[in-house]
Amino acid sequence: MASTKGVLVDITRCIGCESCVVACRLYNGLEPGQKNRGKTKQNGNTELAPDKWTAVQGYRVDKDGNKVRRFVKKQCLHCLEPACASACFARALQKTPEGPVVYNEKLCVGCRYCMIACPFGILRFEWDKPFPRVLKCQMCLARVADNQMPACASVCPTGAVTFGERDKIVEEAKKRQASNPNLYVSQIYGLKEAGGTSWLYLSDVAFDKLGFRTDVPEKPIPEYTWQVLRWTPHIFIGWGALLTGMYLYTKRRAAVHAEEEMYAPVDVDEK
Repeated sequence: MASTKGVLVDITRCIGCESCVVACRLYNGLEPGQKNRGKTKQNGNTELAPDKWTAVQGYRVDKDGNKVRRFVKKQCLHCLEPACASACFARALQKTPEGPVVYNEKLCVGCRYCMIACPFGILRFEWDKPFPRVLKCQMCLARVADNQMPACASVCPTGAVTFGERDKIVEEAKKRQASNPNLYVSQIYGLKEAGGTSWLYLSDVAFDKLGFRTDVPEKPIPEYTWQVLRWTPHIFIGWGALLTGMYLYTKRRAAVHAEEEMYAPVDVDEK
């Protein structure tokens, strides 16, 4: 039986070069010229999107009374007990023995319950496509199954991304914390969140300052969701229509607002 693989992201070593983003695009055939469909936060950070499965986000945070710059690689965390797979009655999302949580678009019915179930808000939907899909990082399953590191990890120039067996990755994280307790915060993000994830993080500043969700329970999410979501095949059509309607309404309102701003009168101070 294949051992579960994991990845450790050491935020203190990330310089924000985005080599991982480029490698992800090239390996998965996500062309650099594709539009990101406006998936941008107000602070200028690029969000995850159907055509961008990993993103490096920058933050200015307080540390010891000083403002410091930190970069965070974001992608699917590949939960040990994924809520998205539990919520997917079509089995389009499945956890593999090697660790990656993979998506099969041929089985997807577009209900988007996986997006609701994900405790980290990772999954993205191709709203504007005729035959939309839910897409996310696949953790380069073919490479991982062959005991090779994911494409993103293979190109990191600073060693911020470390690949290996999850148990050994956890040991490495604890070793770094013990050897340099004044640098790292005590938490290993992903060790217990949602029952544990295959991607783990070390940081020298609190994770809530870096856009991480810190209200995620330690209990695996499927234990909460299965009793509720097991009957969703009977209502997924109506729910999908509701979500699509909400998206179109929001999109229309944004367009109207942009048009109003374009033609709004501009006050010019007379000298």
